[in-house]
Amino acid sequence: MYLSSFENKIVIITGNTGFKGSWLTAWLKQLGAKVVGIALDPPTEPSHFTVSGLSEGIVEHRIDIRNQHELEEVILSAKPDYLFHLAAQALVRHSYENPLETWQTNVLGTLHILEALRKLEKPCAAVIITSDKCYDNVEWIWGYRETDSIGGPDPYSASKGAAELAIRSHIKSFFPKETSMVRIASARAGNVIGGGDWAKHRIVPDCVNAWSTNNIVELRNPHSTRPWQHVLEPLSGYLTLAIALANRSELHGQPFNFGPNAQQNNSVLELVKQMALHWEKVRWQDISDVKAGQYESGLLKLNCDKALHYLQWHSVLGFEDTVRMTAEWYRAYYHQPAQIAAMTSAQIVAYTAIAQQQCLAWAQ
Repeated sequence: MYLSSFENKIVIITGNTGFKGSWLTAWLKQLGAKVVGIALDPPTEPSHFTVSGLSEGIVEHRIDIRNQHELEEVILSAKPDYLFHLAAQALVRHSYENPLETWQTNVLGTLHILEALRKLEKPCAAVIITSDKCYDNVEWIWGYRETDSIGGPDPYSASKGAAELAIRSHIKSFFPKETSMVRIASARAGNVIGGGDWAKHRIVPDCVNAWSTNNIVELRNPHSTRPWQHVLEPLSGYLTLAIALANRSELHGQPFNFGPNAQQNNSVLELVKQMALHWEKVRWQDISDVKAGQYESGLLKLNCDKALHYLQWHSVLGFEDTVRMTAEWYRAYYHQPAQIAAMTSAQIVAYTAIAQQQCLAWAQ
């Protein structure tokens, strides 16, 4: 399971202009893949995709995944060896404001991908990314396994649970394990942080936006805990899963969790305090008693034993290094913006070196 497997391979990434999609684009370009991007315009200004100059050297298609005809046309003409589906409406708060858009994008969009793959007459390994919030979160203290109940109380979580049901149904109905040239697996991860995320209502972008202008960041849920992980952690899982899927038919149809180790579950306040160690003139304010918002889960973490057993994958960064790398990227952006593409590349190299030191197969 070596990452050199992607060299000269045609790889489709949906949502490649988004936060995770842009980092995956940068990594696959570094590996020598022929990247085909399917996405809307970058969702924020600035964006990691734009400031890192990631449009250079790839084929881009500005398509809404709700447009089935255009999506199928691109996928079938590209003839991909690998496909990573990351395009989504990914914000919980936005799902309350636009529930119909959330359901259409996350469920129908996923079905459109599956329908295109059903017509693809060549081998392809497809990793469809949903979310850790696909689980029916009952706030228990242990990590969710891939066999636990899915669904959730908010439109975003429910739509991701429904997407998982659609994936399972389509695989059972149209992609028989014994004969299908297309192999599909789903991947579940969440609470990803790292440089280049400027999405609204996320704690790290809220911090850097406030602190870069000498303002106070407001903490809505300072005591909510999350399994924070650097963006490169789940991406290494997706890449590892794709290579394994291409070579091992028994993984076809399987879901996998990708998250940090079980002990790495820190509160929003702990994250902010750790960020503050790498930034000057930081201030924050607890507004949890002032502004009551929509429901957001208080405790959520994943059990990743399945990925360890079947893929020999585990996370490599501790909480402190995760936050340090995140803060260093943003500091570089605000102090040396012309060097930010080099910073993205350097962090991928550094992360891979740490994985090599830990003897993970994918990094060798």
